[in-house]
Parts: sequence; C-alpha cells; structure tokens
Amino acid sequence: METGGGMEMWMTWGMFWGAMGALGAGAYYVLVLAGAAERKGKRAVDLGGGSITREQVRSSYQKYASFFEKPKQIEAKDNVPNFVDTFYNLVTDIYEWGWGQSFHFSPAVPGKSHKESTRLHEERVVDLLGVKPGQKVLDVGCGVGGPMRAIAAYSQAHVTGITINDYQVARARSHNKKAGLDNLCEVVCGNFLFMPFENNSFDGAYSIEATCHAPELKDVYAEVFRVLKPGHLYVTYEWVTTPLFRADNAEHVECIHGIEHGDALPGLRSYKQVGEIAKEVGFKVLEDRDLALPPAKPWWIRLKMGRLAYYRNHLVIALLSFLGIAPKGVVDVHEMLFKTADHLTRGGETGIFSPMHLLVLQKPEEGL
Repeated sequence: METGGGMEMWMTWGMFWGAMGALGAGAYYVLVLAGAAERKGKRAVDLGGGSITREQVRSSYQKYASFFEKPKQIEAKDNVPNFVDTFYNLVTDIYEWGWGQSFHFSPAVPGKSHKESTRLHEERVVDLLGVKPGQKVLDVGCGVGGPMRAIAAYSQAHVTGITINDYQVARARSHNKKAGLDNLCEVVCGNFLFMPFENNSFDGAYSIEATCHAPELKDVYAEVFRVLKPGHLYVTYEWVTTPLFRADNAEHVECIHGIEHGDALPGLRSYKQVGEIAKEVGFKVLEDRDLALPPAKPWWIRLKMGRLAYYRNHLVIALLSFLGIAPKGVVDVHEMLFKTADHLTRGGETGIFSPMHLLVLQKPEEGL
C-alpha cells in the first residue's frame, strides 16, 4: 500500500543498473537509511518474509498469486486462513517499512500529518465504544498493533488483539514493550473465526479494516457477538463496494478485483450487506454509514503523494535483493503492492470503494 501510479514509469533494468553505478556505495547507504517511513519500525536492510524462510519467499509469493488464477480456491472457506497468513508473512515487513505500524487508511485531516490523522481515526473507536480505564477491549485482527497501542494509550483500557499471523504477534509484542504499553496490550495468535476467549468476556470490541479477510463475514461477527458482554458495543470499519459500483462496468470490476488480489480478500462485500449480516447474528445496528463520504477529505491522497517514495523504495529493494540482503521475491511483492495502490486510488477517486464503512453494533441485554 505504499504508492499509486502507472507501471509505465517503471525503469528498465538497463536504466536501473546505470543508476546504481552513478549512485555508488555512499548513495546506497543514504537510500537504505532514508528509506524507512516508520523510523522506529522496520529498516530496509531487515526486510524479509515474516515466518517464511528466505529461500521460500519467492515460491510463497508465486503460490499466493496462483490463487487468483483459480478463483474457486479462494472461495473455499478452508483455504482462506492459510491464504491470509501467507499474505501477511509476505507484506508485513514492507508495510511497516513504508507505511507504519497501522495497516489501514484514514480520512485526510487538514493541517494534520498522515500519522496524526491515523491516530485520530483510531481514537474515534474509543469515543464510539465509550470504554473506560481498566475495561477489557478486543482488537479483532490487530496486525502489528498500531491501533491497539493508540487505543490503549488514549483510553487506558486493557486491549487484547488477535491475529492469525505468528510473525505479527512477535512484532506487536515487541512494539508494545518499546512503547511501554505491554501492561495494557496483549496479543494472541489465533483465527478470529474461532477465538480462544470465553463467552461474554469483553467490555467492547473493534476491528479496523480487518474482517474483509473473513471468508464469511457472518462467522466473524458471530464470534464477536459471543465474546462481547450483553449491552456492550462492537465498532468496525469495513471494506465495501459503494452505491456507485456497477457490476456490469468492466473498469469497476477490474478495479475491485485488483484490490482483492493485492490485499488477500476472498471477495469484497457491498455496503448493503454488512449491516444486514450484523443483524443476522443478533446485533442491533446503532450506526451504519460511510466515513469516506464528504465532507471527509480523501483517504487515498496518501497513496498519490507517495509516488516518488515508491520508486525510491523499489530501487532500494531491488538492490538489496540483488546483493542477497533481502530475499528473492520481495521485489515481486513490492511490485504487487504498487499495482494494488493504483487500484485503491482508482477505487477512491471513482467512489466505488470505501475502506471505512462504519458499523456501530450493540449486543442486546440478556432476556431482551
């Protein structure tokens, strides 16, 4: 999700090696040191494949890409968890290096940096949930824990995150400790379709652009419903197609399929479906609206503004891979994310896609 733009600007290998010769060793180190957008996260020289061995990164990427050549593989519910786990092994380091520790979008806020806008978008969850210090909150699909730390610091609630990827668990725990928040933040490796928590055990729950990976949204909503205390709230930001999407428009379909391919999605849902699915499992829908609509400022502007950063980063990754510092296959993954950024930008500009359709859901009091 680093940048957006056309692949026609991609330099040829001849141009690349000519540039490398001109850069020299000194410029190489400048690129490596300056390449990380998240200075306290991953460095370019540390990029890898998560829990996948260096030797398996390229073959794992090829296996991931092959899923989209045989759509029935993606539709099979049993295949999705491994599919998503592989994806996050491949992309987590790149996301952290080029994007930061919060793997999601947020509306642009005038006068605020991307980092500040992201934090405000995360803190909105606390305000919507109304959680108090000391209460227990569940992060459904926590990634490396950027939102978890922002929400714990803002609310002083105890936040438990769950992610299917064991590499992300290790990264999140490391970041929690460095931030001095490991007393408020806990991370569990598990599938959010079968969560290892007791019934009625959380005072609030949220997911930020995570449940789009569920093969059936009803299954993850049902699990959240089960572990949430009666009368308490679940806030989720969903990836959806909007009322402007037309299934008979080839460009719309290409754009949505590109987003699905580059973000490990078994299939995007429409804005109409998400609220109805929540009702099916027993939730009361308190709020159902798209946070990306005006007067909200464009969420995709960060992708467009990062165009030059993409080429800089791709240059660094290509060199590191050639030198054997980064695993072979990382270049392919970064190129896939670049193409995906273009699809996401088009989805935002045309208005056919939103990554932040808000649902505020309440589990009814027992006996009602």
